Amino acid sequence: MNAGPRRIEFSLVSAVYNVARYLDDFITSVEAQTFDLSAVEVIMVDDGSTDETSQMLKAWEVRRPDLVTVLTKENGGQASARNLGIEQARGRWVSFPDPDDVLAPDYLERVARFIAAEPDVDLVGCARWVLDDASGRLTDTHPLRHHFAGGDRLRDLEENPQHFYGSAPVAFFRRQRLDDLGLRFDAELRPNFEDGALCVRYLLGSPGRPRVGFVGSAHYHYRRRNDATSTLQTSLAHPGRYTDVLRDGYLAVLQEAVDERGVPPEWLQNHILYELSWFFSSQDGASSRGSAETAGVADEYHRLLGHIRRLLEDDVIEAFTVRPMKRIWKDILLHSYADAPWCTPYVRVDRTDADQGLTRLVYHYTGDAPAERVLVNGVEMSPRHAKVRDIAYHGRVVMRERVLWVTSRANVRIVLDGRRLPFRFDQPSSAITWLKPGRVRSEVAARETTHPMDVPSKASGVSAGDRALVRIARSRLFRKYAKAWVLMDRIHDADDSAEHLFRYLRDERPDINAWFVLEKGTADWKRLDSDGYGDRLVAHGSRDWKLLMLNCRHLISSHADHPVVRPSAIMRLTGQRWRFTFLQHGVIKDDLSGWLNPKSIDVFVTSTPGEHASIAGDHTPYRFTTKEAVLTGLPRFDRLREIGQRVAPDDRDLVLVVPTWRNWLQPPLEEGSQRRSVHPELFASEFMTSWRAVLESEELAQACAAQGLKIGFLPHPNLQPALEQMQLSPHVVPLSYHGQDVQEIFARAAVLVTDYSSIAFNAAYIDRPVVYFQFDQERVLNGGHVGRKGYFTYERDGFGPVTYDAEAAVKETITSLTHGRDPRPEYAARNAATFPARDGRCRERVTAAIEASTRRLTVAEAAEPVQTAVQPA
Repeated sequence: MNAGPRRIEFSLVSAVYNVARYLDDFITSVEAQTFDLSAVEVIMVDDGSTDETSQMLKAWEVRRPDLVTVLTKENGGQASARNLGIEQARGRWVSFPDPDDVLAPDYLERVARFIAAEPDVDLVGCARWVLDDASGRLTDTHPLRHHFAGGDRLRDLEENPQHFYGSAPVAFFRRQRLDDLGLRFDAELRPNFEDGALCVRYLLGSPGRPRVGFVGSAHYHYRRRNDATSTLQTSLAHPGRYTDVLRDGYLAVLQEAVDERGVPPEWLQNHILYELSWFFSSQDGASSRGSAETAGVADEYHRLLGHIRRLLEDDVIEAFTVRPMKRIWKDILLHSYADAPWCTPYVRVDRTDADQGLTRLVYHYTGDAPAERVLVNGVEMSPRHAKVRDIAYHGRVVMRERVLWVTSRANVRIVLDGRRLPFRFDQPSSAITWLKPGRVRSEVAARETTHPMDVPSKASGVSAGDRALVRIARSRLFRKYAKAWVLMDRIHDADDSAEHLFRYLRDERPDINAWFVLEKGTADWKRLDSDGYGDRLVAHGSRDWKLLMLNCRHLISSHADHPVVRPSAIMRLTGQRWRFTFLQHGVIKDDLSGWLNPKSIDVFVTSTPGEHASIAGDHTPYRFTTKEAVLTGLPRFDRLREIGQRVAPDDRDLVLVVPTWRNWLQPPLEEGSQRRSVHPELFASEFMTSWRAVLESEELAQACAAQGLKIGFLPHPNLQPALEQMQLSPHVVPLSYHGQDVQEIFARAAVLVTDYSSIAFNAAYIDRPVVYFQFDQERVLNGGHVGRKGYFTYERDGFGPVTYDAEAAVKETITSLTHGRDPRPEYAARNAATFPARDGRCRERVTAAIEASTRRLTVAEAAEPVQTAVQPA
C-alpha cells in the first residue's frame, strides 16, 4: 500500500547569492534540527551566484533530495528569488532564513511547540541573536530583544502596540494566507524594508486583531559580517534607502492603513518610528557609511519624511520607547517638519563649571531665532560665551541649538520672545527637576559643593586593594601627587603634544605639579628616562597611576580616545572628575563633531583661525564655544618650527609618503588599549594597491636617485603593525613613529605625499611642499571614514596639488622636486594665511589657557563676552 504525500509543516525558502564561505554553516544548522525533517522542505533559490555557491547547493540537493530543492534564476534580487520560492512552497508555514545565518538546533522544534499551543497565531517571530563574524561570539544584543522578555508569549498587537515584527528571515507566515491576500515581496523596494512591508501588510490583513507569537526560546543566529558587505550593512550608501524605502515602503503602508482604518494602528506607527530611528543614529556617530546628502537625494528624503511625519500621531512619537530615542530626535519629528516656528518650553541646565562659576544653558528652536534676554539679578547682561549650533541630519539643518554660558553665582532668568522660561536640570537618572525662573543660583550652588571622595562599597565590584587606595590617596604619604597635571599621548607611546608640553612644564614651570603617564618599558619610556624625566614618569595601569589619577586636577592629552579620557578602573573608584584638556593630535579639518560633542572637554586646543571658527563659531555642528576652544597652536609646533628652521634645503633628503588609515580597514582596539592589529584584507585592498603603485614607481625612484633622495614610507600609527609584513622595495625606507624623531623626519622632507592626513599641516607649518593623493576621495569624504566634510576643502585650502590616481601623484611629486625644496608661490601663500603666527610660544599659550580655565569669575566678568563674532571659515 502506497503512503500518501508527506505533510509539510515548514517550508524554508532562502534566497542565495555568493555566500559560499558561509553556506556550510547554514547547511549544518538545518540538518542538525531536532524537529522531524520529514515535515520540512528547504527551497534554495540561487539568484545568479558567481562563486562556488551553485555547486555547493547542487551537491546538497543530490545528497538530500528528500529535504532540499534548488531553483536557479538570473540575478534579480532577494525579493524576486524569495517569490519564486514561495510559488514552490508546500508547507503550512513558510519562513525565509538567510543563507549566511545559522539556526539553533531546536529552532524549528520550539516554533512547532508554540504553534501547537497557540493554533490561532497569525505570525510567529523568533529571537535574533547576533553572531560576530570575526570572533564567532554569540550575544543577545539585538535592539528588539526586549520584545521577547517574559518567555514565549502570544501578543495582541492592538493591546501591546510597542510590539511589532518585521523580519521575514526570522518570521513564520501562514502560506495559505500569503496566497489569499496576494502578498509577495516587492522586488522594486530596495535596498531594504521588503521584509517589513510584507510583514506589515500580512498583519494588516489578519481576519481579526493581529496576533504575533514572540518565541524567544527559538534562537536565530544573525551574522554580523566583519567585512560589512551584507545588504543591511551597505544599505546606507544606496540612494533608494532614502527615497524608494520611504515612499514605497513606510509611506505606502501607512497610507494603506489610513485608507482602510482612518488612522494607522499604533503598532504600525511604532514600527515606522523604529525604522526612522536608524536614520538619526546613523548620523550621530563619528562616521557613517552614507547619508541622503552623500547619495544626492537630500531634498527628496526630507520631502518624503515630512509626508510620513504627518501620518504619525504626536502622542505616539512622545511615548515611543521601543528603541532608545534621544529627545532631540523626537523634537525634530514633532516640530522640524511643521510650518510654524517652535522653541523648547524650558531651558536645560546641562553642565556647571564650579571653578569658573559658570553654568551652561541650552535650548532648541526651529525657524527664526527667538528674541533672547539674559537677566542676572534682574539686570539684562550678556552671556560670557554663547553660540548657535546647527543640528543637521542628511544634508539639512533641521533644528538649532542655542548654547549659553552664564554665571552660576547670581539669580538668572532667560526670557525668549517676552516669555520667561523655567529651567530643567539634566539628571544622571531619568528623574527631571523643574525649576521656576531665577532658581539657577541655589540649585547650581548645591551641585558645585565639593565633597570628599566616596569610598566604593564592597558591592561596587571594586577590589579591596583599590578601595584602600581611595582611602589613602590624599594622605600625606602621597602629597607629591596633589593637584597633579597628568599628561599623556597614547598609552603606549609619546612624542606628541603632551610630551612636548610636559617637557616645557618641567623645564620652565616647575611650580606646576606635572607628571607623564606611559606604558612602562616602551621605547619612549626609556627615552624620557634617559633624558632625566624618570622621576616624573608613571606607568599606566600601575598602583601609582591610580593614586595619581585620584589626585588629578588636569588630565591633558593629545588624544581623546576612551582609554585616555575615561580610564574605567579609576572612574569606578570615585565620583571625582578632573578637568580635561584636549591638546589634539593634529589640526581638525573634517567634521568630527559626532565623535567629540559627547566628550567633556574643558580646554580645546586649536591652531588656525579657520579651525577655531569651525569649532567655536556660530552655525557649526560643534557644541563647544569660546569657553572651551582656544587658539594657541599645538605644543609640538614649537619644536617643529625650531627643527624646520635648522634643516637647510640641501639637507632635505626624503620624499616622505604618509598615508592615513581607513575606517573600513581597521580592526577594533584591543581591550583596554590603543593598540590595533592588521586587518586581514588590508594587503589586497585598493588602499594598499594604490599606495604601492606610488612607492614602487620606477619613474619616481629614478627621479629620487638623480637628486640623491630617498623614499620614506611612514604609515599612520593605526597601520604601523602592517609595516613589517609589507615587503617594501629596496629603494623604500620603512619609517616608524616608534623609536624615531618624527619631527626630524618631517623637517627632512623635500616633499610630503599624503592623502587626507592632518600631517600636511605639519609640512605647511615649516613650509615643506605637499602633494595629495586621493584615489578614494568620494568614499572617504562622503562619510566612509571617520568624520564628514568640514570647512576645509583640499582643492581650495590644501597646501599642494590634489591628484586622484597614482600616475598623477607621481607626476606632481616629481614636478615639486624639480621646482625646489620650497612650496610653489600659491601654496606658500596658503601656508602663511593658515598660520599667521609662528612664534615658538604655543606651549606658553596652552599653559596659560589651562590655568585660566580654573580662575573663578566674578558676576561682572561673567557678563563680559569673550568673543561674540567668531565666524565659521
